[in-house]
Amino acid sequence: MKTLIVLTGPTGVGKTELSLQLARKLGSPIISCDSRQMYREMRIGTAAPTEEQLRQVPHYFVGQLSIHDYYTAARYESDVLALMGRLFQDHDSLLLCGGSMLYIDAVCQGIDDMPDVDAQLRSELLQRYEQNGLDDILAQLRLLDPVYYREVDRRNPKRVLHGLEICLMTGRPYSDFRLKKPKMRDFNIVKYCLNRERDDLYRRIDRRVEQMMADGLEEEARSLLPWRHLNALNTVGYREMFDYFDGKTSLDEAVRRIQFNTHKYARKQLSWFRRDPAYRWLNPDTALDIV
Repeated sequence: MKTLIVLTGPTGVGKTELSLQLARKLGSPIISCDSRQMYREMRIGTAAPTEEQLRQVPHYFVGQLSIHDYYTAARYESDVLALMGRLFQDHDSLLLCGGSMLYIDAVCQGIDDMPDVDAQLRSELLQRYEQNGLDDILAQLRLLDPVYYREVDRRNPKRVLHGLEICLMTGRPYSDFRLKKPKMRDFNIVKYCLNRERDDLYRRIDRRVEQMMADGLEEEARSLLPWRHLNALNTVGYREMFDYFDGKTSLDEAVRRIQFNTHKYARKQLSWFRRDPAYRWLNPDTALDIV
């Protein structure tokens, strides 16, 4: 049976370099599983693979979207499974690498089938969110689906809006559609999660943020300022720079906040991965012998 190797871990742990070495060893392309590296306008702030790295090993799902495109974990599941069906014709093993927790789960165990949302309804809700803020959306979601209201990350506009979209379009609570039943896959799945000592991980994150600034993160974020309301830009690294542009912080403070918030996101990733007993935990510095 064909095998999918999942290589994940918190941001900054060292997935990219190891994935390049592992892909060459396997003779596999890299299927990226980073929900922000898909956006071509966000190369620096997402630490997307460099042009040199992309030349070393073929990559999929890097820079194929615009920040204006609507994309979901469910679409990612469908797109990746279709791609893997083609790639498995020439490869016994494929490498999926990235740190987007929900996207990994979508490929490995599936996303519940959801009805398509009417584009006009989505546009109307987005306009309402931009005019009235997220609290207005949350108040209606609480009335229509108190179960999902209790579960959802209430600071994540994309998930809140999507929940309300389904409620309004179907007349049923969004939670009714979220059965959380794993789907069967016709390939083996082997999962590896990279980790380091906490202080080492934080130092790597801090150095990477400093390198992003040196590479032009400020200029990249400024070029995206007119579209700051888009969900793609509701992301660590960009939110803090937008606050700096608004005069809410100094540049030094913005950098410190990016570092702090990235530490926080790394902890969230680790908590998510630890809930899955299928992961084998490795240090990136000694992990190349996994295949």
